[in-house]
Amino acid sequence: MQPRKYLTVFNLGIQNTFVYRWNYLLRAVFGVIPLVGTIFLWRAIFHESGGGMRGYDYGSMIYYYLLTILVSNLVTPTEDEWQIAADIREGQINSFLTKPVNYLGYRFSIFLSGRLVYTAVTILPIAAIFLYFRRFIILPNDPLIWLAAFVSLVLSALIQFFLTYALSMMAFWILEISTIVFIVYSFEYFLGGQMFPLDIMPPTIQAVMKWLPFYYELFCPIAIFQGRLRGTEMLGALAIQCGWMLAMWAAANLMWKRGLGHYQAVGG
Repeated sequence: MQPRKYLTVFNLGIQNTFVYRWNYLLRAVFGVIPLVGTIFLWRAIFHESGGGMRGYDYGSMIYYYLLTILVSNLVTPTEDEWQIAADIREGQINSFLTKPVNYLGYRFSIFLSGRLVYTAVTILPIAAIFLYFRRFIILPNDPLIWLAAFVSLVLSALIQFFLTYALSMMAFWILEISTIVFIVYSFEYFLGGQMFPLDIMPPTIQAVMKWLPFYYELFCPIAIFQGRLRGTEMLGALAIQCGWMLAMWAAANLMWKRGLGHYQAVGG
């Protein structure tokens, strides 16, 4: 494996992705609209309940949703699955079969470049949102929490990328993968913590969620950063998250090998 090849791909990915910078900016700006609706919803909920909810008050709940916006911008793939499926469906994958380039490494370089450009373009509106709600922001004092949250953030990005890659490999067998993608993304939205913090659920349901990969795609790094996962519970979460990352990496490689075998057999 030659890192220079993938650095070249990374640079090309930045140039290609930067063409869509205004799309990213508009997506970030209009992404504020669901946040506004969420704020009014939870304000009404806490007003009616007259207090907190499983350790959350109104301020910490708003802070949670601010962090979901930041983390999702940093780690969530953007249209990668459609690009990979198009490579397979349109036969562009053939060029990678005759070159000494690992397709997984190629797509990962594109993913990194896309996240870098997306973050660079959207950082100003996100910073403005954080500045407006700064009274709710409480940064951790312990450097270990910062470190653990960063490690969890990296693992979260890897889990999401490998899962997206594995799903995209379904294009070797079926023409249109959108239904499968939307089903999985629906589970991610509900079980990953974008709709609500997962630790407001009953303990028995939380215990099940902690063994699913979706828990570690978004909620885990946020819970660590907010100090809601500490000590042995935090270390256990990081261990399971690392396990899911390796499992998704293995699934991505397996799907590529099986799909490529099917592709070559069908294509002759």
